Amino acid sequence: MRSRISKAIFPVAGLGTRFLPATKSVPKEIMTLVDRPLIQYAIDEARAAGIKEFIFVTSRGKSALEDYFDSAPQLEQELKRKGKDDLLEILRSTTMDSGAIAYIRQQKPMGLGHAVWCARRLIGDEPFAVILPDDVIAAEKPCLQQMVEAHAEVGGNMVAAMEVPTAKAASYGLLDVAEDMGALVRMRGMVEKPQPEDAPSNLAAIGRYILTPSIMRNLNRIKSGAGGEIQLTDAIAEEVRRSDNVYGYRFRGQRFDCGSKAGFLQATVAFGLARDDLCEEFGEYLRDMMAIPAAAQ
Repeated sequence: MRSRISKAIFPVAGLGTRFLPATKSVPKEIMTLVDRPLIQYAIDEARAAGIKEFIFVTSRGKSALEDYFDSAPQLEQELKRKGKDDLLEILRSTTMDSGAIAYIRQQKPMGLGHAVWCARRLIGDEPFAVILPDDVIAAEKPCLQQMVEAHAEVGGNMVAAMEVPTAKAASYGLLDVAEDMGALVRMRGMVEKPQPEDAPSNLAAIGRYILTPSIMRNLNRIKSGAGGEIQLTDAIAEEVRRSDNVYGYRFRGQRFDCGSKAGFLQATVAFGLARDDLCEEFGEYLRDMMAIPAAAQ
């Protein structure tokens, strides 16, 4: 019987410089997409996949992120007094149970691999998930839940993957595919941010992973790689060389890169239009905005 995935690492130590000046005082992870912080989308996805223990790898200046998951007794009392039960339920859903969440500091920005490695003592000898909150995925069945179900069949290590244009290869870690089995691909390796002419495929790794404890041991041995950082892709590539248990998973859904301003705006439009309480008014506004350039022509 395969081990159940119950722990997830959320690397949230980045400074979010692409969103300055907002991120001077507000951690990027609690910037709101419609009316929920990015981190809430990640937490909800993890919960749907059966995650019970949430490990945040943070850095200095992230106290607002920790406060977000704490209880807010005064606000709860005020909502209860005013009979705003719907808002009270939403508020309570953001509170994490005592002991369910842990915070670890990444003291130096040394890359995603190093951030994951920082959580090694809390992971122990269990398979675990990694979720990057910047990657928000709209899907009928949450992406990590899809992966957990696939992992129950094949085990090993698994990386969420999607097809990207070859011209954008240098922005992603790309999968070197040994065997294409449809939703699953068996990997021969991974290449971090190659030039287009060196891209092994057009399948890019996206910010969802299910990993075995051996990845932590690989990270112990790795020195800095691309960009002078310790890359998670290098640890995964090392695992491919040692075994044949590394898979890419073509998830069903649409991914938004909320680490970029354009991606954040695209996600705002998509998620806004998907809301029953917003779609009519917001859709009408967008149609009016699109009509203005057409009328000018």
